[in-house]
This record gives sequence, structure tokens and C-alpha cells, in this order.
Amino acid sequence: MKTHAEAMVLASFVADSLALGVHWIYDTKRIAEEFGRVGDLLPPHRGGYHETKRRGEFTHYGDQSFHLLQHLANHGGRFDQEAYARDWRDLFTGYHGYIDQATKATLHNMEKGNPLTASGSSSTDLGGAARIAPLVFRYRDDLDRLVEAVKEQTVLTHSGSGIVDGVLFIARSCYAVLQGATVHEAFTQALDCGIADVDLDLRLNRSVIMEGPSVLQAVREFGQMCAVNAALPGAVYTAIKHADNLEEALIETVMAGGDSAARGMVVGMVLGAALGKEAIPRRWLEGMARCREIEAALKQLS
Repeated sequence: MKTHAEAMVLASFVADSLALGVHWIYDTKRIAEEFGRVGDLLPPHRGGYHETKRRGEFTHYGDQSFHLLQHLANHGGRFDQEAYARDWRDLFTGYHGYIDQATKATLHNMEKGNPLTASGSSSTDLGGAARIAPLVFRYRDDLDRLVEAVKEQTVLTHSGSGIVDGVLFIARSCYAVLQGATVHEAFTQALDCGIADVDLDLRLNRSVIMEGPSVLQAVREFGQMCAVNAALPGAVYTAIKHADNLEEALIETVMAGGDSAARGMVVGMVLGAALGKEAIPRRWLEGMARCREIEAALKQLS
């Protein structure tokens, strides 16, 4: 499953880059009318949050995931929460992309003198949990360490209700797929491990059994916003709905609007793990600015 593990990471980054062009546009009619069906990487739209970026680059989620991958590659594959917290803080010194509220709050807490590992914001945004593909790749053969590492990574910046449940669900699902489970089986197994947040538990269970609606309809029902209780069930439904077609799943994610980058990174991880690199359109990989650097880091960690 080595190849699929690499595809899991690449697909997560590709998803973020695909979403860059229309990220955080909530009006799906506007997306369809102004941009058409988004099947290619686009530069960020005017007036949006990512105007400093270029086509093929990442949102602030993808940048943090790339930074995490580099950190692991530069430290012999070892994830240490405090060392990573220092590196994460340094990432945002002179950062030229969008800095969200979770990042601002965490940096403020660090500047006040709070311990680096106890400075996380109260954010529940899925983006904090969606950046974990490098950790899943690194600990793809050690579930216990994977669970520990993704939790440590997420709470550095996001500590709101449901966020830890969400990241553990994602990690366990990806691990199960890499071990040979189908997408639906993986989600079901992850749910069987328990979800402490009652609202998230109910929503995830509904996303797994739900049938019929389009991705756009389902995302509208669960919510287009960033919060994990809204965004993660939408991502789960999308991955199940298009379990055999990564390209379609990621395009539908973008066309559903809102926080398509965070949802897409989760969908990309799961379907990349399930379908392998051949499922990722070559044009997306070739257009992604840091593809070679990502592949080099993955080779170093293999």
C-alpha cells in the first residue's frame, strides 16, 4: 500500500490547490456562473482571502500541511509536539498568505507566554484537522502513534468542541483504508471507535447512511461553513458518494462552495488512499507548484 499512501498525501494537497480558485465563496450559483465547472487549477478569485497566491499554490491549510511534511522530513520522521510548535510559530513570521482567526488566537496566546503546547485557540474549524496527511503517511503502520500524533498536532491550534473527535475519525478512517478496508467500511469502523461529541456523532452517522442527494445538496444540509460538525459530515458523504472517482469527488467538493479546501483535503486523503495515484488527474499534479518537493519529502520518509 506504499503507493496508495503516497497518493493519499498527494490527493490531499491537490484538493487544496483545486479549491484555491473559489475557496470560501458560499454562493454556488455564482461559482457555476463565473467559473463554470471547476475541473482545473485556478488562480484565487479577486476580492477573496488568497489574493497573494498563484495558480497551483495552496491555501493556508495546504501551506501548514506542507510545512508539517517538511518538518517530518527534516527531523528523521519524528514528530515532537513542542519542536513542531516552535516550527509552526516560525512559519507565520512574515507569512504572506491568509492568517485565519485560529492562527491569530494561537499566536497571541504564545506571545502572552503561554506554553507552546497549551496555546491552541478555541476554534472548531475542520482546517485544523484536515492538514494531517503527512502524519498518516509517517505512521501508516502504527495506529497508536498515529492517533497520538494527530491529536497533538491538532490541539496546538484548535481545541474547540468536537475537533479532536474529528481528527481521530479522519486518521482512523485513512488508516483503515490503507489496510484494505473500503471507504464505507473505514468510516463505519472509525465510528465504532466512538465519537464523544454527540452532535458530531449524530451527523457523521447520518452522513454514512444517507443516500440520494447530490454532494451540493448534502453539503448545504450539513453546512458549508468551516466548523467540523458541519464540514466533516459533508466530506464523508462526498467520499462515499464518489468512492470510485476521486476527480469527480473533488470537483463536486469545490462546486458545493464554502470551506471546500478543508473538506477537499479530507476527501482527497480518503480517496487517494483507496484508489491510488492513477486516480489523480495528471494535469492537477503537473499544475501543483510544490509537487516535486512533496514527492521528494515522501521518498525521504519512506
